[in-house]
Amino acid sequence: MSTNPSVAWEAFCQQLAEAGKLVLDDKVPKDPLVQTEGYRYLSRLTKLALEQYVEAVDPDFPFFYQLSHETAKIGADNPDNHYLNTSIKGDCDYRITGKLGTMPYFSIVANAMRYHIDGSAHATGSLMMDEIEWGPNGEVEIIASCKPHAKNWLRLEPDASVIIIRQSYMDRSTERPGEFKIERINGPERPEPLATETFCEGLSRAGQFVQGVSKTFFDWACLFQQYPNQFPDIDQSMFQKAGGAADIYYAHAYWKIAEDEAWIIEVQPPACDYWNFQIDNFWMESFDYRFREVTLNKHTAKLDEDGMLRIVCCKDNAGVANWMDTSGHPEGTALIRWVGATEHPLPTTRIVKLNEL
Repeated sequence: MSTNPSVAWEAFCQQLAEAGKLVLDDKVPKDPLVQTEGYRYLSRLTKLALEQYVEAVDPDFPFFYQLSHETAKIGADNPDNHYLNTSIKGDCDYRITGKLGTMPYFSIVANAMRYHIDGSAHATGSLMMDEIEWGPNGEVEIIASCKPHAKNWLRLEPDASVIIIRQSYMDRSTERPGEFKIERINGPERPEPLATETFCEGLSRAGQFVQGVSKTFFDWACLFQQYPNQFPDIDQSMFQKAGGAADIYYAHAYWKIAEDEAWIIEVQPPACDYWNFQIDNFWMESFDYRFREVTLNKHTAKLDEDGMLRIVCCKDNAGVANWMDTSGHPEGTALIRWVGATEHPLPTTRIVKLNEL
């Protein structure tokens, strides 16, 4: 790695150019929309990478930022989630304070993020909502450290580098996320000026991040492609390696339908704290949930009288319950999450003509 900013910048641009070759891979659909989204996806990953590896790099002065949100998405991002990330150093101690909002799901996980190396994120410690001692008004203090703490302890390991807070909506229109801040315990009073070496290393890691993340989830999509319009039973360790929460079962799928067809998904949701379904593009980005009907959950879905969930995915609103908008795409990916469930049923699926609905 060069410590010359000019050389580091050119190397970073070359890394992005190499990442762009993925969009032209033979396994990527030749649909111009999918390919254009591929380049936008890389630009979004670049934005996130620069935030994480160039801006939020001082573990002495951490802050929470969003590594996945409405206009930048990673690995089947949950449209119901409000994600908060912060960069830390595993052998330091941190205090997280804040107040819980009205969203019904909260978890906090410490990870050794290796997306820029091998596409993995090893969890070193986690706390679920019911494992945390909250104040009477939802206030909280959590200590993140390698050394055990009496209560609300988030376990770190020396190579831990990121803490992620997940909060999940049931209803975006009425619920609000909590607010949290983080500080290093016994850290310095003020940051040092920007070091050239730090900047150059950040650019290098940002480029590796774009390459690693895009390749990881490209490989996932290609795996799901082997089981078109199905929800195959896949070893959950693959998803945990990439940073998936331990209390979530992930059921992924790859769908492909004609303009006059609909993809029907049927499943009896298990007893669980929360579940959701989302329909995504080839790059495993959720479709634009700000403006389209592309996700539903335990609160918003309509079940049949027998408790069965039936989802209809097609081009236009078919006037049926639980319609999901394919957003101009003939194919893509999808995901059902069961959170806090002891059973994990896989949906059955079928393709029907629109005039049969």
